[in-house]
Amino acid sequence: MNKTDPAGALARMLGGYGAKQADNINVALPCKVITFDPVTLTASVQPLLKLSAAAPAQIMSVPVSGQKFKFELDIGNGLREFETIMRPALEPGDTVFVVCADAEIRKTLTGRVAAPDSVRRHSRMDAVIVGVMPCSL
Repeated sequence: MNKTDPAGALARMLGGYGAKQADNINVALPCKVITFDPVTLTASVQPLLKLSAAAPAQIMSVPVSGQKFKFELDIGNGLREFETIMRPALEPGDTVFVVCADAEIRKTLTGRVAAPDSVRRHSRMDAVIVGVMPCSL
């Protein structure tokens, strides 16, 4: 007769379930740019982390964040404040860092507070490119 430790079996089962659930949570990942549209500021990217036997699927229409800076220059008659917007200039093959939002972001891309249309959490469908990795600079 085989005696099984019920507590040990339950711990193994719950551990496996927890690991499977954790695999469905996306936080941030390095990706390779496949295409970039400078007009819409969106890109298609290929995740570079292979976490299963299958190759990771591309993520399409990922918004790309830019930068907005204010700076002061002394142009001879005192300091003057200037503002500039830095638009991204990605190229296919660039390695970027992608962050997955806590909830669906589609409605918030207008700059307004909005409730999400779905219950998605940490989905690659709500990814945003936040920067270029050092290997591509």
